[in-house]
Amino acid sequence: MAGVPEDPREDSPREECGVFGVWAPGEDVAKLAYFGLYALQHRGQEAAGIAVSDGAALVVYKDLGLVAQVFDEPTLESLRGHIAIGHTRYSTTGSSTWENAQPTFRTTATGTGIALGHNGNLVNTSELADQAVGLGLARGATTDSDLVTGLLAAYPDLSVEAAALRVLPTLRGAFSLVFMDEHTLYAARDGHGVRPLVLGRLDRGWVIASETAALDIVGASFVREVEPGDLIAIDADGLRSERFAPPTPKGCLFEYAYLARPDTTISGRNVQAARVEVGRRLAREHPVEADLVIPVPESGTPAAIGFAEASGIPYGLGLVKNSYVGRTFIQPSQTIRQLGVRLKFNPLREVLRGKRVVMVDDSIVRGTTQRALVRMLRESGALEVHVRISSPPVKWPCFYGIDFASRAELIANGLNTEEICRSIGADSLGYVSLDG
Repeated sequence: MAGVPEDPREDSPREECGVFGVWAPGEDVAKLAYFGLYALQHRGQEAAGIAVSDGAALVVYKDLGLVAQVFDEPTLESLRGHIAIGHTRYSTTGSSTWENAQPTFRTTATGTGIALGHNGNLVNTSELADQAVGLGLARGATTDSDLVTGLLAAYPDLSVEAAALRVLPTLRGAFSLVFMDEHTLYAARDGHGVRPLVLGRLDRGWVIASETAALDIVGASFVREVEPGDLIAIDADGLRSERFAPPTPKGCLFEYAYLARPDTTISGRNVQAARVEVGRRLAREHPVEADLVIPVPESGTPAAIGFAEASGIPYGLGLVKNSYVGRTFIQPSQTIRQLGVRLKFNPLREVLRGKRVVMVDDSIVRGTTQRALVRMLRESGALEVHVRISSPPVKWPCFYGIDFASRAELIANGLNTEEICRSIGADSLGYVSLDG
């Protein structure tokens, strides 16, 4: 709509998806999957789904909405079995429709059901679609994830495991997968390990999850990461793994900077500790004389703590975040949209008045949010506003499962740091270096 500012909630890197899998005879696997997905809700809020198998039949239940909106007690009680996978979705390919919610489901020529959940984004989808047409597959949903499910089901002469070892090496891009048939839980991670995926142990079973925080919530102990390029299979015979691609680890920086929960550990490093350390480095790289360091909550909080520690400038809360402003289905009126960032943040004027303020955030995408926040801080009496960003400038979109703006919309694509500083109205601007 002309004249209406961008929704400030969209001026940030957007989540991709969360996946969860459990093999645990004798356990209530649907409820374990539910709570695992609850811990991964931050990775996708558009749709949620769980698939279960009791060894005879595979059932999928999914819908649009948050985990707590999609599932209730009677629904979970009806999902009985010893294997389950779950998914929370943020659409990076395919529209946000019921058909595109996951887990996806296909049936093989021999009647075996296959359900799959995918975190990431493939970059050779058209090539894979041609391959699917050649195998006589009908196109179901509009996602790369459904395409992979169809390919896994397309080889009547092969087991699901053998089909996976044929299909997985043909996939290009980022994928952390959980999938299942009636008897076996599978997990696979692309050779670069772009998106996280971990293996955990229960007393009577195994768990696969996007983040270690999901292991914690179901009482599973961390065993190891699913190695890049590995396929894991878990069934009555135990756990086995096979390599389908050479491991060349290239994890996503934004898992540490923004996407993952602070209580998650990735590649042996706690995310909260990493974010605080980046804040310390940011203070050393871009020092400034100021009276107060404040975060843009919640994503800027750990780096702001680190910045305050390293700089010796007191840390304080200058902005209060409304935690309930998220992906609402109710669109704000034009008047409320024009209030912009005030939907989400409100300043503490008594804290800010008369202060030289350092405002720490995790990233700048379009610049909309920071511009509005700087203006808000000045209106609240801040004498100076110095912006510090705990990731390098975002100059390119992501093709591996994070929904950034297009390159034309990325403020750092066309402007240098000084020009961005002027654009957002700050007294100074500093990004942490890529090395930092």
